[in-house]
Amino acid sequence: MLVNPAILLNLLFAYSAFGGSEEEQGVKYANKCEVCKVLAIELEARLDETGKTHDVLEIGYSVDDIIPKKKKEYKKSELRLLESLENVCERILEYNIHKERTDSTRFAKGMSQTFTTLHNLVDRGVKVELGIPYELWDKPSVEITTLKTQCEDLLENHEADIEDWYNNYQGKIPLIQYLCSERALKEQNDSCLYEKGDPGKDLGKQEKKKKKELNNKGIMNNNSQSAKQEL
Repeated sequence: MLVNPAILLNLLFAYSAFGGSEEEQGVKYANKCEVCKVLAIELEARLDETGKTHDVLEIGYSVDDIIPKKKKEYKKSELRLLESLENVCERILEYNIHKERTDSTRFAKGMSQTFTTLHNLVDRGVKVELGIPYELWDKPSVEITTLKTQCEDLLENHEADIEDWYNNYQGKIPLIQYLCSERALKEQNDSCLYEKGDPGKDLGKQEKKKKKELNNKGIMNNNSQSAKQEL
């Protein structure tokens, strides 16, 4: 089976250094911004899943069942939050590292373009040697397993913030803004939240809207002061 040597060479170069150091392998771990972004995306996705039910919980205990139990909607309950938080970082193991990308979308679900090409070559009968068994090609990479651990650490450190958002700001402020921009990454690099074409873009729009409103307010105040001076 013939294949373009240049394409194969480039693909193999990207994934052939498994026996070398992490730097030689092109390993680049997630930074704090990327970790928080992924956690916020996955938790909101999980909350969307658990929030579709209209179940009502009965809260309290009565020996004689004379006193009626309190009722609370499941989607507003602490139980829903706990069930949504449970194993939320495990969902990251469904991600793959997309080395052909340079921004935070390098962490994404679905097979990377590079590995899709490599699998297609194998299916066409081309022998591809990466230095690891073929059955391990689709196993989570070191970047992904580390991202899962980073997610768990961030979750542990900011569980109280998430609970506060869930009880008081859910539906009012995006989690990615409340947790990441305003807390976990406060006065730190949060540029990954504003990248074009991903969930962070809405946060960027909101920030621009706030600035525009403040500018308009400043212009109105200036016009008002000028009018008073003229009077």
